[in-house]
Amino acid sequence: MTSRTTVMVSIVLAMLVASIDSTIMNTTMPIIAKELGRFDLYAWSFASYMIASTILSPVAGRLSDLFGRKKVFAFGILLFLVGSLLCGISASMIQLVVFRAVQGIGAGFMMPFPAIIAGDLFPVEKRGKIQALFTAMWGLSAVLAPLLGSFFVEYMTWRWIFFVNLPVCLISFLTLLPYKEHYQPKKAKVDYLGAVLFAVGVTFLLLDTVIKQNRLLYLALGIVLLVLFYVYERKQSSPLVPLSMLKHKMISRINLNAFIGTVSLFGTSSFIPLFLQKVGHLSLFMSGVALLGTAIGWMAAAVPAGKWILKYGYRILLIIGNLLLFISGLLLTFLNQQLGFGFVFAVMIVQGLAFGLLTTVGMIGVQQLVGGHERGISTSFFMFCRNMGTAIGVTIMGALLTNGATFMAGIHHLFLFGFGGSIVALLTSFLIKKENSLQSNNESGSKAV
Repeated sequence: MTSRTTVMVSIVLAMLVASIDSTIMNTTMPIIAKELGRFDLYAWSFASYMIASTILSPVAGRLSDLFGRKKVFAFGILLFLVGSLLCGISASMIQLVVFRAVQGIGAGFMMPFPAIIAGDLFPVEKRGKIQALFTAMWGLSAVLAPLLGSFFVEYMTWRWIFFVNLPVCLISFLTLLPYKEHYQPKKAKVDYLGAVLFAVGVTFLLLDTVIKQNRLLYLALGIVLLVLFYVYERKQSSPLVPLSMLKHKMISRINLNAFIGTVSLFGTSSFIPLFLQKVGHLSLFMSGVALLGTAIGWMAAAVPAGKWILKYGYRILLIIGNLLLFISGLLLTFLNQQLGFGFVFAVMIVQGLAFGLLTTVGMIGVQQLVGGHERGISTSFFMFCRNMGTAIGVTIMGALLTNGATFMAGIHHLFLFGFGGSIVALLTSFLIKKENSLQSNNESGSKAV
């Protein structure tokens, strides 16, 4: 087995456990809260994981530029393993919330590396196919998560939703060891203060999505700290986020478009299963199967995306992706009691095509438009924009759903919001200018291992 093959196995397994753990507690958390108590901390079991994984992704990407991919990725796998073990032996809800944060830090260190390492190992034309393989793990987890959660609760114990990660993480770590990294790290001083300012600032912004009191205060603190972060970074020789990257118009507009697109409709997967369960009276498992449409569409668009970039360029593909997103948003505004599984599955395919194209083209774009020693932070910052958009979008959608006069009124309002956001995303895609040629300042990402 070659070094390239083993690292691919490692990445796929790491992606699988991280994606499953981001959703498996949706089905098991009521049982866990009943056993551990402190129902008032229910939401924090999700929030601590989400906040930690979101803020650590850009930091992990930058550290990989400075110290190499393998070391940072291996650290993330081991930390996720330890976090999973601690979650499984939690004796109280407070412990679970804290240990979920540890697990989230590990996930934050793992998440960017499928895209970063793919950028190191494969040329542009093959990268879409590789990204599609990673994406398939999210589609698989949409089905496996409720199935595994239900199985462990019914036949074993909820603690096994965490213990099952241990052998998978161990295999992922062991298959990473033979990887002979060709990327040469660019040694530089680590911007610790910048990392702290960034992490705390983003934490306050994300806290604003889960708390109910003093929300304006947290929002203001988050904005102030991020402004201080920007001012501080301008004076650093080795900043956490290179400002040259932020000033790159193409990269900034791709990131902006990714943020708006995920704010508008990436949260669909959080509410479609609920609709199918409450209105369509489908089982937990079948409502999760509907999300397979997203995975099917995503892979259909992502696999050939690398070749399409070389043929058509970024701009037209991002416009087409946003147009598909607009169509899926429009179709979702017609969702009602008479439209069931078949309609939802078809819409999810359209939305999967949209996000498969937007994510893959955007990811490859931000990688190719920077030098090799900035690829890690460029990739992870793109993912950060998407994660922030998802967190904000899900929060807004959740508020619209709970404030609706009826469940269907709330569903209608949240998808009207999504449709409106898809219009804005489509308009911003036209701001992305056509490149004269495919820029590649990073050895084409095609060095073999």
